[in-house]
Amino acid sequence: MEKACGLMFKRVTSPLGTLEVSGCQQGVHGIRLLDGKTPDTDPTAAPAPRDPLDDPGEVPEPLAQCAAWLASYFHEPAALPALPVPALHHPVFQQDAFTGQVLRKLLTAVQFGEVVSYQQLAALAGHPRASRAVGGAMRSNPVPILVPCHRVVCSSGAVGNYTGGPAVKEWLLTHEGSLAGRLARAGGTRLARASQPAGRSRVCVVGARE
Repeated sequence: MEKACGLMFKRVTSPLGTLEVSGCQQGVHGIRLLDGKTPDTDPTAAPAPRDPLDDPGEVPEPLAQCAAWLASYFHEPAALPALPVPALHHPVFQQDAFTGQVLRKLLTAVQFGEVVSYQQLAALAGHPRASRAVGGAMRSNPVPILVPCHRVVCSSGAVGNYTGGPAVKEWLLTHEGSLAGRLARAGGTRLARASQPAGRSRVCVVGARE
C-alpha cells in the first residue's frame, strides 16, 4: 500500500520533539515521534517558533494541512476549529473494521479538552461491550495526536496506557487542560458528551458502508 501510494514525508518541530508526517496525494498515512524523548517542557510555557512550511508545490496538500494542524495544536489551539482536518489514507481508515470505526468516532466525537473512557468510546462506536478491544484499537492508531487516542483514559480517571508513554500522554492532557491525574484525584473524568453531534471529517474511506 505504501509503495503504491508513493509516500512523502514532512517533519514538524514540537515541544515533544520532531514529528514525522507521512502521506500521499490522497491523505495522511502516519504521524511518528522521532526523538522519543521524555517531555520536559511545561505546556504552559511560551511556545517555540513554528516550522516554516515547505513550498506548497512540493508537499502534497494533506501533508501541508497536517503540518499546519499540528503547528496550531501545539502553538495556537484556539485556531484549530477553523482548520481543515486532513484526509486520512492509511489502510485502517479504508476499511469498515472495528479499529477504523473506533478511530473515526474518536476523531469526530472527542474534542480538544475532553476525555472519554474506553467503555464510553466503545459505546459511542456502537460496540458497548468491546471496551478491551478499544485499547487494541488505540495501540493501532497510525496518526496519534490528530486522532486523539491520548484522550482515552480509564473510567477511574487514571491516565492509562499510551504508545508514546505515560509522560507524553500526561503532557498532551495537560496541554489541553484535562490532565487525567488531576481528574483521578477528583474521583472522576471530564468525559466527552455522548449526546454531542459528531462533526464531519475528511477521512478517506474507500468502500466503507455509511
